[in-house]
Amino acid sequence: MGREARAMRIGFLGLGRMGTAIALNLLRAGHEVAVWNRSPDKADALAAAGAEVAATPRAAAEGREIVFSMLSDDAALHAVLRRADGLLAGLGEGALHVSLSTIGVATADHAVDLHVERGQHYISAPVFGRPDAAAAAQLTIVAAGPAADIDRAQPLLDAIGRRTFRVGTRPSAANLVKLSGNFLILAAIEAMAEAMALAEKSGVAPALLLEVLTDTHFNAPVYRNYGALLLEQRFRPAAFAAPLGLKDMKLAGAAAEAARVPMPFLALLREQLVETLVKEGEDVDWSAIGLTVARNAGLNR
Repeated sequence: MGREARAMRIGFLGLGRMGTAIALNLLRAGHEVAVWNRSPDKADALAAAGAEVAATPRAAAEGREIVFSMLSDDAALHAVLRRADGLLAGLGEGALHVSLSTIGVATADHAVDLHVERGQHYISAPVFGRPDAAAAAQLTIVAAGPAADIDRAQPLLDAIGRRTFRVGTRPSAANLVKLSGNFLILAAIEAMAEAMALAEKSGVAPALLLEVLTDTHFNAPVYRNYGALLLEQRFRPAAFAAPLGLKDMKLAGAAAEAARVPMPFLALLREQLVETLVKEGEDVDWSAIGLTVARNAGLNR
């Protein structure tokens, strides 16, 4: 945690499991928070904790120094920004929009232009961490944008995360880092699932394999946490839904194409997610690609 923030008037848009946990931590830090969500009932817990519930994104942004958004995808951000009663219409000149969402590089670049046209400020600050980390204010934040704007938001970022990495002055750099990280997380899940399937079919208990690996070269949260999910087949309820994972892999692919970087393993991961969604439905965690790996290996799941 950095220096303690003075009380601020904040807006918060997007109240999924992550957004709700983050907004609650901002309330607990003593800030005055106005919240909005497309489905108003999701604001009930925050209202009980003292948040003002706004009827529109514009109302949540009006008179606020800083507005956070945590939205599901690029289309949702575009809609919230540009609708007649949206964020751009309500955010005051000189106010700051902090986008916590995992969005594409091109979308972040466009968002900068939209804000600059109106004398507003914008930074990207996507986060690493699942809902339990958000609830515990232990997110890792990747921020990019003008240094003065990140400085302005930093006390609030300190209230929701354990560390903020600054990765450049162009906001979309943070989104590129986040997409790269999500690609690597899914790659680790795929590799673990394949290794576990090999172990199981060869007579070695997958739990024993995971114990050996995580006590040696693979002693890292991504292997420990997702390894446990794979072993226990805890794919519902989804902490990170497979359709969102597929969205992120598509965004990573778009960034790779724009940069002319071949990523053949990314193509495999996308196909695994598509097959998993076809066979398991839309409500599974993205780690359910482990089911696809196991079944393709002839294991009974």
